[in-house]
Amino acid sequence: MFSTRVDECRPGAHLHPDDWNRRAYHATDEVPALLDLVGAAMEGFNYPRKDLFGVRLALEEALVNAVKHGNRCDRGKEARLRYHVNAEFVMLEVEDEGAGFDPADVPDPLAPENLERPSGRGLFLIRRYMTVMRHNDRGNCISMCKRRTGE
Repeated sequence: MFSTRVDECRPGAHLHPDDWNRRAYHATDEVPALLDLVGAAMEGFNYPRKDLFGVRLALEEALVNAVKHGNRCDRGKEARLRYHVNAEFVMLEVEDEGAGFDPADVPDPLAPENLERPSGRGLFLIRRYMTVMRHNDRGNCISMCKRRTGE
């Protein structure tokens, strides 16, 4: 179940369930269209280019990870995106049907032994570009918030 609390992003704020846009998807070839939906919503509020870039990168990592790692590329399983965009912040939640994982078990991509690995930087990038990021207890849902930055 997705959370509707955004207090980490905007103190005291709550979103009504009807404020969320929802999309289900099953494969990575559907990801570009989802990125375009969120990007268009942000452009509608004239978000700065650096915010558009950061949200798009973080969201792409989360969407692809849900299919590849969560659902193990099983097209019979569904991943879900929920998003809300307003003039102050962007809220994103991506959930898959997988068993979940413990984010603390993901190796540090900046550790010398991991620098040349071809993968393992997704969570690092999400943390870098989003204002707030958290996982549910099961580890199969990531919630992200990006507060609008100055121009």
